[in-house]
Amino acid sequence: MSTVRFDTKIAVLLRDDLLTWQRLNVTAFLISGLAGTRPHLLGEPYADADGTAYLPMFGQPVLVFAGDAALLTAAHGRALSRDVPMTIFTEELFRTGHDEANRAAVAAVERDDLNLVGIGLHAPKNAVDRILKGASLHR
Repeated sequence: MSTVRFDTKIAVLLRDDLLTWQRLNVTAFLISGLAGTRPHLLGEPYADADGTAYLPMFGQPVLVFAGDAALLTAAHGRALSRDVPMTIFTEELFRTGHDEANRAAVAAVERDDLNLVGIGLHAPKNAVDRILKGASLHR
């Protein structure tokens, strides 16, 4: 197999103090926003050798990074300054139970006061690298 180089990067940045279930939950929510607004990122549907059909997935890797709260805030600011659309997940969303309550929880807090636990973005590779400067790949 040959290595494919992508001009863009799909990335998630998580706060490094989250519990394992929170990391997984936040990643799923953040990525869902990218898939829902960027259908061109999805590959073709899958099928196994028996012909059973499966839904498509992203056509390129999703990289998951971690950093502390200060790095997350800085990355959020850098994405905004570069006009890179992103998904966000705040700590308050762990205490809500549905989409409407999630949006209300975010709307109740000014941008600079958001208690971010994760952001998701898709942009040219060099922009993502600059936005996530200082973050490490999640282990």
